[in-house]
Amino acid sequence: MKKYNVGIIGATGMVGQRFVLLLANHPWFNVKVVAASPRSAGKAYKDAVGEKWAFDSEIPENIASLTVKNATEDINEIASEVDFVFCAVDMKKDEIRALEEAYAKAECPVISNNSAHRTTPDVPMVIPEINADHIKVIDAQKKRLGTKRGFIAVKSNCSLQSYVPAIYPLDKEFGVSEVLVCTYQAISGAGKTFKTWPDMLDNVIPFIGGEEEKSETEPLKIWGKVEDGKIVNATSPAFTAQCIRVPVSDGHMGAVFMRFKDGKKPTKEEIIDCWKNYAGRAQELSLPSAPKQFLHYFTEDNLPQTKLQRNLENGMAISIGRLREDSQYDYKFVCLSHNTLRGAAGGGVLLAELLCAEGYIN
Repeated sequence: MKKYNVGIIGATGMVGQRFVLLLANHPWFNVKVVAASPRSAGKAYKDAVGEKWAFDSEIPENIASLTVKNATEDINEIASEVDFVFCAVDMKKDEIRALEEAYAKAECPVISNNSAHRTTPDVPMVIPEINADHIKVIDAQKKRLGTKRGFIAVKSNCSLQSYVPAIYPLDKEFGVSEVLVCTYQAISGAGKTFKTWPDMLDNVIPFIGGEEEKSETEPLKIWGKVEDGKIVNATSPAFTAQCIRVPVSDGHMGAVFMRFKDGKKPTKEEIIDCWKNYAGRAQELSLPSAPKQFLHYFTEDNLPQTKLQRNLENGMAISIGRLREDSQYDYKFVCLSHNTLRGAAGGGVLLAELLCAEGYIN
């Protein structure tokens, strides 16, 4: 098949670097453009990144020599060279909103890793295995923007990828009323490594700015429905969250407590079967980045572990374990996802694959 030419906006940051690695040998996508801030523009990508390169593997040769474009000044030029862009910039929210809309209005679809447009009612926030049908709101968004092919689609916050995939099928099957979750989040979620953030060694920080609000509200958009050209948030399940930064390089873990509606409590075996048998649109379409088995349940008491399971199915699967009854809620369990793969760049690539497969990018 003919490959799509793509751009990476914010290519020098940690998530941008992860996009570079994931797309270097992608079967559908060819990286044609890398763009970043004015201080990086005009340099070869390898020189612009320099010592900021955060991974053990080398910068892919086919991308290392690309000349970095100015992400904010070269919009029309970039839009003319690519079929769509991935966006992972480090800017103020209002600036990101304006930048992404500028690309969309230049008739360049935007798949965003940023949070700026997650609450915009006609911008779909998609986990392809869960709410793939939300992409149909794009038609209304294009009418608002006055575009023929330009639009914005976003992925959810990285920490949601650990617990939302485990809860969603249970709610559809049995009805979940309340969820309490504590997330234990890796330092790469802040764009850091232990080299750049030595204060995190032997340390835990019980605060991540804005994270708890996102963890409590974003699931309701994922659960929502498309009505009259916008996504109307669901009103349940009710989520409450506490988010903690832990000294781990990659991988977000969630400790979940949940209560079912109307006292209709399924058995442990029914819950595990629901997880094992669940598949979404990404699996139906056999998208290149989709895990074959979306949800993996581990029966061992000490699994999943961040170091052992974060790279399961190329970091795109969700690991679950320790399901047991609780004295205050109905059940509790732990779950794990790779925050820069499933949670960030990998989730963005999978969303782009869905949009291409469903005809929204051509």
